[in-house]
Amino acid sequence: MEPLTTFFLFLIFLLVIWVLRCLNILREYERAVVFRLGRVLKKEKGPGIVLILWPIDKIIKVSLRVTTWEVPSQDVITRDNVSLKVNAVVYFRVVDAIKAIVEVESFRFAVEQAAQTGLRSVLGEVELDDLLSQREALNKKLQIILDEHTEPWGIKVSTVQLKQVDLPQEMQRAIAAQAEAERERRAKIIAAEGEFQAAAKLAEAAAVLNREPAAITLRYLQTLIEIGVEKNTTIVFPLPMDLLGGLGLKLSPSASVDAKG
Repeated sequence: MEPLTTFFLFLIFLLVIWVLRCLNILREYERAVVFRLGRVLKKEKGPGIVLILWPIDKIIKVSLRVTTWEVPSQDVITRDNVSLKVNAVVYFRVVDAIKAIVEVESFRFAVEQAAQTGLRSVLGEVELDDLLSQREALNKKLQIILDEHTEPWGIKVSTVQLKQVDLPQEMQRAIAAQAEAERERRAKIIAAEGEFQAAAKLAEAAAVLNREPAAITLRYLQTLIEIGVEKNTTIVFPLPMDLLGGLGLKLSPSASVDAKG
């Protein structure tokens, strides 16, 4: 009885091991691609409990979560022959687990290589000014190109972002000088526009004063009052005789002679 009992215990042990090998638990973000005798089953499995016929079936788990990969710095020569280093960040995810396993040997490595070559080819077609000022458009273009390349592999590239652009020192100095010259140009234009508007307003004021002689007289007297308020000292100003005419005063010839004397 003891050898028979030992044999049954051994069979039970093998059965437990077989069941454990056939039983697979997949998380919510995981899918399973099952190969049966070398042929892939048409439908992916998961999430939850997935049963296979081990050792006939072989299972490969694939994550459907978004993967973030930082493209290493790439040497890029722009269309205007400026050499610089550029790196980027690529966000992609698996949308078809069967294609990601069957169509390409390593989908992550394939996406990385496509991102590097796409980054160099796209940025090599633009000038430096466009690279610095139109990043959003370049990000969108890179995303579309990579998405077209990775679609047959069951990969969806959701976002591509240029992260950093390293310029040579001499190019940084040239750009800083250009920006300074542009700021000076704008400041001079604004100052010239201000002088032009001020001159126009002064010309309008002179025309009004020319039409109304009394206005300039009143303005002159108002200026004297303002000076007297600001300073507590006595200030004597000569009063031109023609200003009195603006007030409507009529001087007799004798008064004029006395004033001249």
